Amino acid sequence: MRFLLCALLLGISLSPVQAESPEPRPEVWKTIATEGHPTARHEAALVGFQDKLYLLGGRRINPVDVYDPRTNAWTAKSETPMELHHFQGVVVEDAIYLMGAMTGPYPKETPLEKVVVYYPEEDRFDFVHSIPESRRRGGAGAVYHEGWIYLIGGITNGHVDGCRSWFDRYDPQTGVWEIMPDAPHERDHFQAAVIGDRLYAAGGRVTSKRNNAVFSQTIRKVDVYDFAIGEWLPAEQCPDLPTLRAGNSAVAIEGELVVGGGESGDQKQAHNEIEVFDPATNEWTVWPSLNQGRHGTGLVRIGDSLFTASGSGNRGGGPELTTTERLKLER
Repeated sequence: MRFLLCALLLGISLSPVQAESPEPRPEVWKTIATEGHPTARHEAALVGFQDKLYLLGGRRINPVDVYDPRTNAWTAKSETPMELHHFQGVVVEDAIYLMGAMTGPYPKETPLEKVVVYYPEEDRFDFVHSIPESRRRGGAGAVYHEGWIYLIGGITNGHVDGCRSWFDRYDPQTGVWEIMPDAPHERDHFQAAVIGDRLYAAGGRVTSKRNNAVFSQTIRKVDVYDFAIGEWLPAEQCPDLPTLRAGNSAVAIEGELVVGGGESGDQKQAHNEIEVFDPATNEWTVWPSLNQGRHGTGLVRIGDSLFTASGSGNRGGGPELTTTERLKLER
């Protein structure tokens, strides 16, 4: 009471202290009612190019489907020149590179012999440089860093066997192919991302239908390659993925690694979890889950939103989805 009286006499405000505004946090995923929809598919690549979504490949021969957030419409473009699936698309200047891909039916799919390039502004595909025969595989992670496309992991014999820890880099201008130090873990069916001078290979599995282990041998450890020192980091310096899954998507957003979706032997439904790793704190946080679990697609940031589309709703081949989801990243 004495303090209250003194405060009133001195004119001191006793209004509650205002807390600092919280950091922007993601809202919830919303399934968008788009004009048109993408062709149902999975094991495809979802890529961002000039503020649009490009959905390429997947099982069977499909058109390239393009989503423009400004018009909220999907548009079908040219079909792929052949069946292309199980790859992570990489944007380099005016083109999207399709590497580490496979063709043909389950379970003994065939790795591609050449790098395939799609030119969005021309709506045109081209077969460019040959991939060394001894390094051909599908289901690999692919990223672009300082003029090179890096290819990590993959599997040489479809879903039968042949999971690898290979690490290579490819110069899209000259076709030069260089073999890099193997990654610490063999893995396929995953995606990779670059944050600063480090590459993160997250999720995936060792697929082996020969051993009746198509979905079960998932990888917990995230392998991290440091471009500055030219080495893979030791295991104790690398994070563990909280939710084990393969066929997952990965994207870097403002210095953090976002891992979403996927499939595993632990559940029939595709995963809907979105988990985010912050290298600065070495901690994972949980973001809102997808409305529909899905695998075999991607996550793409455009402006203040994160998008996903298509994919498979259960582990394995179906149901193939035509929905588009958006997560606003700021309130």
